[in-house]
This record gives sequence, C-alpha cells and structure tokens, in this order.
Amino acid sequence: MANELPFEKPLVDYRRKVEELKRFGKEQGIDFSEEIARLELKCKQLEDEMYSELSAAQKMHLARHHQRPTSLDYIQAIFTDFVELHGDRLFADDLAIVGGIARLNGVPVTVIGHQRGKDTRDNIARFFGSPHPEGFRKALRFMQQAVKFNRPIVTFIDTKGAYPGNTAEERGQSEAIARNLREMAAFGVPIVCVVIGEGGSGGALALGVGNRVLMLENAIYSAISPNGAASILWKDASRADEAAEAMKITAKDLLAFQIIEEIIPEPQGGAHRDLTTQAQSIQGALVRHLKELSAMSSEQLIEDRYNKFRKIGEFYERQEAETMNDKKQEIDNSAMNAQPELDLVKSVNPSV
Repeated sequence: MANELPFEKPLVDYRRKVEELKRFGKEQGIDFSEEIARLELKCKQLEDEMYSELSAAQKMHLARHHQRPTSLDYIQAIFTDFVELHGDRLFADDLAIVGGIARLNGVPVTVIGHQRGKDTRDNIARFFGSPHPEGFRKALRFMQQAVKFNRPIVTFIDTKGAYPGNTAEERGQSEAIARNLREMAAFGVPIVCVVIGEGGSGGALALGVGNRVLMLENAIYSAISPNGAASILWKDASRADEAAEAMKITAKDLLAFQIIEEIIPEPQGGAHRDLTTQAQSIQGALVRHLKELSAMSSEQLIEDRYNKFRKIGEFYERQEAETMNDKKQEIDNSAMNAQPELDLVKSVNPSV
C-alpha cells in the first residue's frame, strides 16, 4: 500500500510483516504457508474493520488523497467521444474547471468538473482545483450551450473552494458564483451532480444546483472546509479533524439531511484503489437518474429542482416557541388554580 494515510499505518505494518515472512520462507526454503494464511486472514479482518468504521476526519483525508481520481479520470472512463471545450469568452481559460461534450451510453451530454492537478506543476497550473471567476463563467457557458441543444448536464464536484486571492475578487468571484446558482436553478434540462472528492464552499455550490446530487462514499460536502472552520472557531487550522467530526460533512450525514439523493459505494480503501470499478458504479448511477429525469418536461425539471432545495433544513422561530411555552404555562397555572375548587366540590358531592 503505497502512499498510505496515517490511520492506515497499522494495516500497512501488518501487510509488510506478511511479505517479509513470505520472502524469508522463500529464501530459506521453509514452508510458512499455514502461518501466512493465518496472518492474511487477520489482515483481512483488520482491513474490513478499519474501513467499515471510518470517522469523518478519516473520510476527509481519503477525499483529499493525492491519488484520488479526478474529473478527467472519470470522464475518460465513463464517457465516450469526449471533446473538451475551453475558455469563458470573456477573460481566460481557467484550468481548474474542465468540461465539454461527450456521450453517456450513446446519449449526448455536457459534462463539467473541477480538476485538481496530478503533481506540483499541474496543481499550480490548475490552482489546486480552486476556480477563478472565469472558471465559473466557463462552466456556465457550457451549461447554457447544453440548454440550447437540450443536452443533460453532468457535473463532478471536487474542490476545497473558490480561489481566495485578490485576483479572483477583483474579477468578480462572488458574482460569478451567484450567477451560476441562479442560472442553474432555471435550466430546463436534467442536471445530475456527483461529489467525487471534497465539495467545499461556494466553489462546490457553483456546480451543485442539480435535480440529483450524488456523493461517493468517502467524499465530503460542506459550506466551509474543516480547515477554514477550525481557523474561525479556534484560530487554529490544525484542528481540522476536530471540526470535521462536528460539521456533519460525510455522505451518510448528508443523506440523512436529504441534501443528497444517493451514496455511491467505493472500493475498500477508497476510489484510488480501483478506478475501473469506481467509474462503473458512477456510470450506473448516472444512467439510472438521467433516465428518470429525462421523462420529465422542462417545467417539471425546474419544479423538481426547486422543491429539492426548498425542503432542505428545518427550523423553529423563537417567537413561536416562546408563545407555545407561554400557552403551556397558562394552561398549567389554570389547572393548579382550579384544583382547590375541585377538591371542595368533591368533598360536598363525592360522586363528582
């Protein structure tokens, strides 16, 4: 297991011991098959236990794994005839956003996604997957084209957030994100969004207004990154793991809150362990949801999307709660005041 995460170290050490025993037995001509079989069984049990009970912080680290498949990896594995398009026709071509036209099981679609780099040089070119305003406008241009030609839209979400530098703010970062939110809400074509890694802040939401939002099992999705939350709450970004546990950012949490519609399972150990299997799982989910959505009219799709986001969240108004408490107290007081009179009546007429 190359490039393991810190919490995976016990499993890695166990596997290393098994390999050393195999090598020693081969070099010395000694049969350790029974011992190796027993150790491999224990190793498998440890692996099953470890990955079946991952904490939110551990899932956060898996979602950020540098070998985790990117949008382009999935596009190449899931779609055919992909033609990448470039530029926002206003300022530049932001490499943190990729997209174009492709076919999904023979059906033309527009596919868009955040794109992280594969190495340091690539990450610098792609701003570590954090788009500038021209990236969001580029995505919007692709989506508007999809609406014009009545093509379904698929988005892959994988970003820590929109680029936070001065250059992005000067070019209208917040306006670009807000425009995407508004425009996506009114598109009369099916939109399916898939959170494949880290979905952070407005940078994720700008590609996330879909009829269906799906998440990979070890992905995370939140209004602010755990690091940012820790910096604000405790003035200490190193407490990101603690923030992740408190923020309810895992796929399981978000499914319970009805923010997403489906959790797509991952291979044991994470999506980076088996790209082919993971791509097949995503493809199956996309085909299933797009088939359902394609049966709706444009008006029904817009209404469906509106209802999806309107139902998210529950709240109670403080004034309403206080009024209810006051009425309850008034009823209790009336009952207490009436009790002596009732006792007097009963003493006169026991049949009451």
